[in-house]
Amino acid sequence: MSITNPTKSVFTTLAAFSHPRVVTMLFLGISAGIPLLLIFSSLSLWLREAGVQREAVTYFSWAALGYSFKFVWAPLVDKLPLPLLSKLLGRRRAWLLLSQIIVILSIVAMAFVDPAKDTLTLMAWAAVCLGFSSATQDIVIDAYRIESADSSLQALMSSSYIAGYRIGMLVAGAGALFLASYFGSTTETYDYHAWQSSYLLISSFMLIGVITTLMVAEPSPQVIGNSSNIHKDHLGFLFLFIALVSTFIACFYYSTELAEKAKLIVSTLISNKPLVGFIIELCRLVLALIIASIIGKCVILSGIVKQQIAVQTYMVPIQDFFQRYGYLLAWLLLALIGLYRISDIVLGVISNVFYQDLGFTKPEIASVVKSFGLAMTIAGGFLGGLLAVRFGVMRILFLGALLSALTNLLFMMLAQAGHDMFMLYLVISADNLSAGLASAAFIAFLSSLTNISFTAVQYAIFSSLMTLLPKILGGYSGTLVETLGYSQFFLITAIMGIPVLLLIILAEKYFQLGNKL
Repeated sequence: MSITNPTKSVFTTLAAFSHPRVVTMLFLGISAGIPLLLIFSSLSLWLREAGVQREAVTYFSWAALGYSFKFVWAPLVDKLPLPLLSKLLGRRRAWLLLSQIIVILSIVAMAFVDPAKDTLTLMAWAAVCLGFSSATQDIVIDAYRIESADSSLQALMSSSYIAGYRIGMLVAGAGALFLASYFGSTTETYDYHAWQSSYLLISSFMLIGVITTLMVAEPSPQVIGNSSNIHKDHLGFLFLFIALVSTFIACFYYSTELAEKAKLIVSTLISNKPLVGFIIELCRLVLALIIASIIGKCVILSGIVKQQIAVQTYMVPIQDFFQRYGYLLAWLLLALIGLYRISDIVLGVISNVFYQDLGFTKPEIASVVKSFGLAMTIAGGFLGGLLAVRFGVMRILFLGALLSALTNLLFMMLAQAGHDMFMLYLVISADNLSAGLASAAFIAFLSSLTNISFTAVQYAIFSSLMTLLPKILGGYSGTLVETLGYSQFFLITAIMGIPVLLLIILAEKYFQLGNKL
């Protein structure tokens, strides 16, 4: 797909929105959009009403880090057949159905934990399971989208997917808030059963994705390019994945006490507690990744997983990307992917708590931020897809990044205005319209970078990189707000968007010179 030269008329583009594959992505988008806010904003309000501190609330955003490390098990999803299901449904639909069932079970598990009485560890594990299964669903949907239609439909399928995704977020966002309020839980009077009923009802909406999965056709199988479709090799990959995940979790679990001691010691030398906490947690993350990599290498050397197959699975897709674009442009593109969503994601983690702190009620947040915001996001998504086809993805990518950074400044004005409904409508209109436009262009951009021979792995790497740094920083958003205040925090998130604009300009120049896409 060309990302610089538009080729279609407006009327042809609009007609293509009725294509069956485009419509399918709308329903799969709904299924993909439901889990996210049940980990982020809706869960944040639930925990706040239950009396959990703001810092602990934003730490729960790390439960969604599975989205940022999904490239680790993307090859497993790409290659490992599921007993019975793969024969009945095909490779993509089998994994899609399994992930959707686990999403439903995870939401139900969260519903049976009362954060006001039960240990938060139980809620955290349920949230981690939800993030993991939801990320797996995303892996399959992304691969299905790219494999089920040619490049001419990718921008429109991205727009349709964004629209469905936002509808799913509406169900999990506004739906959860309306239901919890209707069943009797308020900031002043917390009611666990109200939130439990809300989460149970929302889990039923995942049936939209289940039904869609059962009805759609399996895309044409792609050539993987190796001979790893042997049962022993599949089991080896499964063991490798379990070893990596277990090592990563164990490192974090057993380093908790040591990290707390380190924070106390370093805090006596450096007075900036948020900075100290960020450095210590970043060191924990790096250490866990290093140890997990060492364990993975040992597993490969032991012969449980053949080194040739491991290289073919993990290294060849990466080598293909660097060979197609060259090292300089490839690193530039990876930097752009890793930073593009940083302003939105870091701000989004604390946004619902921000609205609540300003005095907005759950019904007000649900009606304006979720419902009205949904309409703006869908409009932005379809506008982004249309403009990307007409004017090229890179131009709309730049426009989306610029608007996303500028709209973060509007949150500073809202912080000063306080409980002002007109200002809230203005901020939500601008923020969601720009977010929808940017997301549609960005998904089309990532799809254009993917080689069809390595669909699941390459796109999983791109989308994982897209959220890794923003979600790590987002986990500290509550601490930053406590230290700096909302206005300074929003200013920082806007400034974060400046490097993104420079990267887009540089990338577009390279594309024009090398005509890579």
